Amino acid sequence: MDRKVTVRIASTNITENIVKILLREGFIENVRKHQESNKYFLVLTLRHRRNRKGTYRTILNLKRISRPGLRIYSNYQRIPRILGGMGIVILSTSRGIMTDREARLERIGGEILCYIWGVLPGMKEQKWIHEGLITESLPNGMFRVRLDNENMILGYVSGKIRRSFIRILPGDRVKIEVSRYDSTKGRIIYRIRNKDSNN
Repeated sequence: MDRKVTVRIASTNITENIVKILLREGFIENVRKHQESNKYFLVLTLRHRRNRKGTYRTILNLKRISRPGLRIYSNYQRIPRILGGMGIVILSTSRGIMTDREARLERIGGEILCYIWGVLPGMKEQKWIHEGLITESLPNGMFRVRLDNENMILGYVSGKIRRSFIRILPGDRVKIEVSRYDSTKGRIIYRIRNKDSNN
């Protein structure tokens, strides 16, 4: 989205409600409805920030979470916090489309549609490293991991573990790197040996 000033999307009840949230939270400047060949579209004007090189950078970042083939649901207590609360999570609940803050206040969960956050000057992606227990092996090198704080996340092998063909089985303890942008997934970076855990 860095080079785009406007974005056009199909107008549906869900997109209109999401766009209202984006406008209210200050992620976009304005929105207008456009008709073309008996179809309606929403034209969004993105908010930009000028950097030192004289170019403009879009401050809107969006990551889709729930998909038709893999619906992601959460109760209000387990809704992730994006960038420590600087970003927002948009959910579809029994009371309509709302942000994570509104869902916590209403004490209702729902389907996690997407994560949205803005880029601040000099901001770099920060990651957390947790320890956890492999509880289930999934296809394509994916694992279900229970962290020490009892949160359940999806972990995937990469880097040295994948290159070295290190075998990971249910019951193994691992170190997992979790991005602050998506606290539901993480990268398994180390398998903890028994003598490591004893120390």
